[in-house]
Amino acid sequence: MNSKQVGNWGERIAEDYLRNKGYQILDRNYSFRIPGNPQKGEIDIVAKKDDIISFIEVKTLSDPAVLISPEEKVNFGKQRKLRITAESWLMKRKIPLDTKWQIDVIAIEIGPSRQATINHFENAIPYAP
Repeated sequence: MNSKQVGNWGERIAEDYLRNKGYQILDRNYSFRIPGNPQKGEIDIVAKKDDIISFIEVKTLSDPAVLISPEEKVNFGKQRKLRITAESWLMKRKIPLDTKWQIDVIAIEIGPSRQATINHFENAIPYAP
C-alpha cells in the first residue's frame, strides 16, 4: 500500500474506534486554505462526545523500520495549522469559539499481521481560547 492508502485505512480505523467509544462523527477531511500560507490545513475527523467537539488528527504508520512513533509526526507547524483549521471549522458553522473543543491525536501502528495498535491522545495540542 502507498502512504495515501495507509492514511485512508488509518482514518477508517480511527472512525470505527471513535464510534465504539461513543463519539458522533460530525465531519471528515475538512480543509481550509490558511491565509498567507500556500498550504491548506486539514482536520481528519471532527467528532463530538458529551459537550466537547474534538478535532482529530490521525497518524498511521505501517512500516516497522520507521523509528519515529506516529504521534511524533505532529510537529509544531502541524499543530499550528490544526488550531487555525479547527477555529475556521467552528466559525464556518457559526459555533461560538467559547464552545468546549479540543484537538486530539490518534496514533495507529499497523503490525506485520495487519493488526492495528491504537493510541488516543485526548486534548493533545494546547490552544489559547
